Amino acid sequence: MDLKKLRNIGISAHIDSGKTTLSERILFYSGRIHKIEEVRGGGDGATMDHMELEKERGITITSAATSVAWNGYPINLIDTPGHVDFTVEVERSLRVLDGAILVLCSVGGVQAQSLTVDRQMKRYKVPRLAFINKMDRTGANPDSVIKQMRAKLGVDAIAYQVPIGAEDNFKGVVDLIEMEAIYYEGEQGVTVRKEAIPADLEETAQEARHDMLEALSNYSDEIMELLLSEEEVPKDLIYKTTHDAVVGLQITPVFMGTAYKNKGVQTLLDAIVRYLPSPLEVKYSANTFEESEDKVPLACDPQAPFVGMAFKIVEDPFGQLTFMRIYQGTIEKGQPYVNQRTGKSERFARIVRMHSNKREEIDSAGAGDIVAVTGVDCASGDTYAKDREFCSLENIFVPIPVIKISVAPKSRDDSDKLSKALQRFRKEDPTFHVFTDPETNETIIAGMGELHLDVYVERIRREYKVEVVTGPPKVSYRESPTQIVDYNYKHKKQTGGSGQFAHIVGSMEPIPQDTEDAENFVFEDKISQGRIPKEYIPAVKSGFEVCMAKGPLAEFPVVGMKIILSDGSYHDVDSSEMAFKIAAQGCFRENFMKMKPTLLEPIMNVEVEIPEAFQGPVTGDIIVRRGMVNQTDMNGDTTVILAEIPLAAMFGYATELRSMTQGQGTFSMELGSYKPTPSHIQEEVVAERKKELELAK
Repeated sequence: MDLKKLRNIGISAHIDSGKTTLSERILFYSGRIHKIEEVRGGGDGATMDHMELEKERGITITSAATSVAWNGYPINLIDTPGHVDFTVEVERSLRVLDGAILVLCSVGGVQAQSLTVDRQMKRYKVPRLAFINKMDRTGANPDSVIKQMRAKLGVDAIAYQVPIGAEDNFKGVVDLIEMEAIYYEGEQGVTVRKEAIPADLEETAQEARHDMLEALSNYSDEIMELLLSEEEVPKDLIYKTTHDAVVGLQITPVFMGTAYKNKGVQTLLDAIVRYLPSPLEVKYSANTFEESEDKVPLACDPQAPFVGMAFKIVEDPFGQLTFMRIYQGTIEKGQPYVNQRTGKSERFARIVRMHSNKREEIDSAGAGDIVAVTGVDCASGDTYAKDREFCSLENIFVPIPVIKISVAPKSRDDSDKLSKALQRFRKEDPTFHVFTDPETNETIIAGMGELHLDVYVERIRREYKVEVVTGPPKVSYRESPTQIVDYNYKHKKQTGGSGQFAHIVGSMEPIPQDTEDAENFVFEDKISQGRIPKEYIPAVKSGFEVCMAKGPLAEFPVVGMKIILSDGSYHDVDSSEMAFKIAAQGCFRENFMKMKPTLLEPIMNVEVEIPEAFQGPVTGDIIVRRGMVNQTDMNGDTTVILAEIPLAAMFGYATELRSMTQGQGTFSMELGSYKPTPSHIQEEVVAERKKELELAK
C-alpha cells in the first residue's frame, strides 16, 4: 500500500444530518457496493447500519468501519452515530483517525451535537472538511451555515463551492478553484458533467472566489502578493495552500450537496484525497514507561517496531473482535504481541479488513492502517507493541454516565444469560457501567441517557432472548464539599500486644466542579522531615479515596475533594499502613459534614426544535422543569431553543414534547455540567434516598 495515498477518515455530525446516507453514496460511487439502500425505506437498510435495531429505528448506534478506493487512493472510512447517547463511538473513532468530515444540515446548521463533535475533533487535533448536506431541503441556506460555523465553532470556514439553484431546484455546484459548473446526472448521479458557469451565476462565483482567495492569503504570502499585484493565482498554489492549512488545523474548507439526491458526493471524495492528510503527514507520539515528560515519536514506517491501539471491541459468536489502528510497524497473522497495560503476550489469531459487519481475511497489515484482529483479550484503549514496556498511547476520553436503572430477568433461569450480556456490553462500551447496589442487591446499569439504556435492554431481549424487568430511571447525583476544613486526627487503639497508632494533620478543600473535566479527587503530600514515613503516605490517600465512593449526606459518590496532608506523627511499633488507612477514613467521616456538602445534579444542554406556533407552551414547559432558556433562534418556520435543564426533570420528555407539538417537535440533549441542587429539591432527594436505604435493610 502506498502510504502517501492512504486516508483514514470518519464522518461525524448532529443526529439526522445524513452521515449514513453520505457513507452509502461513498460506498456506491467508489464501487464498493452496487445498489444504494436507504436508512429508512425498507429493503436491507443502509450498509453501515447492520444491526436490526439500527434498521428499525433509522439511527446509527455503533460506529462501522469499511475500506474503499477512490481514483487509486485507499480510504479507511468510519461512520459514527449522531446521537449523544452513543458519543463514545465518535470519541474513540476520532482518537485514531487522521481526518474527518463534519456533516451539517443546510437548514439546521450548527446544532447541539455539531458543537460536541467539533469539541471532539479539536481534542484529538483532527483536520476536517465540512459538507453542507440536504441542499434540496426547503429553507436551505449554506451562507447562514458557514456564518454559524465561524461564530459557534470558532473555525475559519471557507466556501470552495457555490450552489447552482437551491431547494427543489438544486442542480449542482460551481467549483471556485477550477471556475466551472459541476452537474450530477444520469441514474443515481453517476455522470459528473462539467461545463461553463451559467451567466447568471458568473458574478456571484467571481465574488465568492475572491473571498476564498482573500481568506487563503492569511496562510500564504505568495497568494497575498499575487492578490495585491492583481495577478492570477495559479490553481496548484491554491490546492497546495489549502492542503497545508487543513493539515495544520487552520481552515475548514466547505463543500455542499445532497447525498440523498446523489449530488456533490464525488466532488467531496476528490477533496478528501486532495486535502486530508495521509498517515505520513500526521505526527503521533506515545508516553514512555519511565517517570518523565518525554514522549516517544511514532514513525508511520512498516519497518519500525510495531505500536498499535485497540480502540473498539465487539463480542460476537466467534469471540472478541478488536479494531486496531497501527501507528508504526507491521502485524502478521499468528504472531504474538504484548498488551502494554497488562504485560501479557497475545497471539493475533486472524487479521481482517472490515466492511460494516462483513470480514475479509488478510495475512498482515502495516503502519497507518485500520484493521480488526481476533484472539486477544483486552480493553478499549489498550496499546499493543512488540516488546514489554515499550510505550503507551494517550487514552480515549470517556464521559461519565448520568442515568441509571435497575435490571432483573423475568425468569430466574435467565440470570446467567443476563450476566453474560451485561459483561459483554460493559467490555464493548466504556460509558456503559454495571454494578450491584449493596443495599438492595439489585443489578444497576448506568449510561449516557434513556435511549442508551433502552437500546441495551432491547439488545438483551433480542440477542440473548432474555425478558428483562427494569426499574424507574434514577439520576446520578454527586456530593460535593463547599467549605475548607482543617483536620487534626489521631487514631489510637490498644488491645494488648502491638496496637494501632496514626496521626494526620492537614486540610480538606473543595474543588469547583464547573467544567466537564474538573478533577474529582486531588491528594497533596506536604510532609517534610519524615514526620510520617514515606511508605505510609499512599495508605492515607487510599483511606480517603475509599470514603469517596459513598458520602455521608445520602450515600452518593463524593466529587471535588482536595486533601492536603501537611503534618502528623507515628509510632515505631504501633504504626502501620492499615493504621494510617483507618485514620484517613475516620478523619473523613468526622470532618466531611463540617464542609457543608451539597448535592450536585447533572444539568443537560438541551436543543429543542419545534414549529414556531408552539414556542410559547414549550418555553413555558422548560421553565416548569427548572430549565433556563439560553438562546432562541428562528430558522424559517422552525424555532430552535437552547436550554439548560436538570436531568431529573427530563424523564419522559420525548412523549410530552410530541403531545405539545402535535408530533412535530424533536430534541437532543447531552451532559453540560454538574450544579448544586436547590435546597428544597435536595431535601426531597435526601429523604427519598434515606427511605430507599431503610427499605433495603
